[in-house]
Amino acid sequence: MESNGSRVDALASEIAAAERVVLFTGAGVSVPSGIPPFRGESTDDDDAPDPVWEIYDPADFHRRRFDADPAGFWTDRLELRETMYGDGVEPNAAHEALATLEERGYLDTLVTQNVDGLHGAAGSASVIQLHGTSARAACDSCGATQPADPVWERVRDGERPPTCDCGGVLKPDVVLFGEGLPDDAFDRAQVAARRCDVFLAIGSSLTVRPAAILPEIAAEAGATLAVINLESTTCSERADYDLRADVTEALPTLVEAVETADDA
Repeated sequence: MESNGSRVDALASEIAAAERVVLFTGAGVSVPSGIPPFRGESTDDDDAPDPVWEIYDPADFHRRRFDADPAGFWTDRLELRETMYGDGVEPNAAHEALATLEERGYLDTLVTQNVDGLHGAAGSASVIQLHGTSARAACDSCGATQPADPVWERVRDGERPPTCDCGGVLKPDVVLFGEGLPDDAFDRAQVAARRCDVFLAIGSSLTVRPAAILPEIAAEAGATLAVINLESTTCSERADYDLRADVTEALPTLVEAVETADDA
């Protein structure tokens, strides 16, 4: 059986030779920054955060709840936000490695399910945010968006729900349960997957559809498919490279290997 090291070197050679490389990231990329995962099982490890949907009821954050009880929705959403982000989170070595891949010209597009904004904070520019961003709030009536931090301060001060200048109710600029992915973002992600030579799925269980079809689209179009995740995924069996690894260790190693392969 090949070691992870030899497979990383082989994958790096394909990335260095590719014309288009697409990365797809999930919650597992942000967990090392202290953001709890959404799914999974609680453990006895005091240092491991419990999965979000083991603590909170997803129904409380459904579009129907927002429409029926916007004040209650914002109250619960504030608690969820503070559970997830605490006093603030920073990019980790995995985010920084992916930003380096883009900066050095090896990455065409980064598609993420994450709404935390850490890819942008690390320096990634070509980011498609499939589920929106927690950094903005959007008016449910006029569609205008604004920075989220001042809105959260208003919510903390008791304005529930917060409203837009037009009088409409604001909502976090993220995809809620019961809402579809933004058409433009998902269309661009599908085009990128269909055109790429190498597609890497990183830190995602690949169970949340329709986003999880992106690696399938890439593989069916003939791209090399790689998975880097701590656990097996729904695409592991069909992947050309299936690496069980900590992303904060594997991705910096991969970047070094890509540069080595490119210089060879």
